[in-house]
Amino acid sequence: MPTRYNSTFQNPTFSLMLKLDTLINRWIRPEIRAISAYHVPDSSGLIKLDAMENPYTWPEAMVNEWQVLLSKAPVNRYPDPAASRLVNSLRKEMAIPDEMGVMLGNGSDELIQIIAQAVARPDESIMSPTPSFVMYQMIATFVGMSFIGVPLNEAFALDIESMLMAIKTQQPAVIFLAYPNNPTGNLFNDGDIEKILEVAEGVVVIDEAYHAFAGQSWMGRLGEYPNLLVMRTVSKLGLAGLRLGFLVGPNGWIEQFDKVRLPYNINTLTQMTAEFALANIEIFNEQTRSIREQRESLMQQLNQIEGITPYPSAANFILFRVEKGLSNAIFNGIKERGVLIKNMGQSDGPLSDCLRVTVSSEAENHCFVEALKATLK
Repeated sequence: MPTRYNSTFQNPTFSLMLKLDTLINRWIRPEIRAISAYHVPDSSGLIKLDAMENPYTWPEAMVNEWQVLLSKAPVNRYPDPAASRLVNSLRKEMAIPDEMGVMLGNGSDELIQIIAQAVARPDESIMSPTPSFVMYQMIATFVGMSFIGVPLNEAFALDIESMLMAIKTQQPAVIFLAYPNNPTGNLFNDGDIEKILEVAEGVVVIDEAYHAFAGQSWMGRLGEYPNLLVMRTVSKLGLAGLRLGFLVGPNGWIEQFDKVRLPYNINTLTQMTAEFALANIEIFNEQTRSIREQRESLMQQLNQIEGITPYPSAANFILFRVEKGLSNAIFNGIKERGVLIKNMGQSDGPLSDCLRVTVSSEAENHCFVEALKATLK
C-alpha cells in the first residue's frame, strides 16, 4: 500500500514558515519575543489629541525664512558630530549651567537607551515610579536589565517610604523620575526627590520633557548632587518632528555616555532647524503660554461634567477618570465623533477607568469637550 503524506508538510510555504519560527525562537531573546512593539494608532481624519503635541504651526514668514535656510544645507556632507552651534544655542535658551556637559539624542528615547547601554549588566536594574513613561521599562528590557517599578500612591504622588526602601534594597544603576510625570501630569515633591538623590548610589535622571508647561525645573540645581542629571526634549515645545533631546549633567557622566552614542546621530537638517527655531524662541514661548491658559480652561470644563474626575496637571495634557467600566466605551464614543485621545484604562491598576487628553487649541479643545458630552448622554 503506498505511503500517504500530509499535504500540509509538502507545502513549501509552510516549511519556510516553520524554519523561520525555529530561527526566531532560537536567536531572539525570549523577553523580546514576549513584549509588543510601541504602538502608534492611526489618526487619519481625526483631531489628534493623544500624543501631547503642540497644535500650532509656524507663522508664514518664519516658514519662508526656514525654507531658504534649508535650501543651503550641505546634505552631501556628514553633520557636525558635536552639533556645536546647536549646543551653544541650547545653553543660551535653556539656561544650561556653563560648567555642565551636554549630549544630544535622537529624541529622549535615544538618550534613555544610551544611559541604559552604558550601565547595563545582567545583575543591574533600572527603577522608576509606576505608572510613568513606558520607555523606561521597555528600554530596560531591550538592554537586558531588570526593571523595578515602585507604585505611586492613590494621589499619584511618590510613595516615598516605599521608594527609599526599594532603592536601599536594590540600589538600581539608574532611576528615572519624570517631572512632571507622564501620564499623570503631576510634579513630584522636590523634598522627596532630594531624599532619593541622597540615598541612591546610581544615576538619578530628572526627565523634564514637559518643562515648558511646568514652571519648575531641576536644571539650576545641577552640581548639588554628583548623581543628578536632567533630560529634556524640544518635542513638546512644538518641534516633535525633529526628534531632538538633550541630556545635561557633570562632564564626567556625559563623557562616559557619549562613548555609547552613535556618531552623527543628529542630522544636518535637524541641527539647522533646531538652531533656527531657538533663534525664534519667543514664538514657541507664546504658543506655550497659550497652551497653559487652555489647560486651565479645559480643566474647568472637565470639572463641570458629571462623572468626570480630572487630575491636576503641570504638563500639556490632562488625565481624567470616568465611571467604573466605562473607559473603553467613552474612548470609542469620542473617536467616533472625530477626536482621538489616549485610553489608559484598558487594564487593572491605578489607571483603570482613566483617559488622557492633550491640551490643544481652543477650537480643538471645544471639539473634544462636545464629543465627550455627547458620548456621556
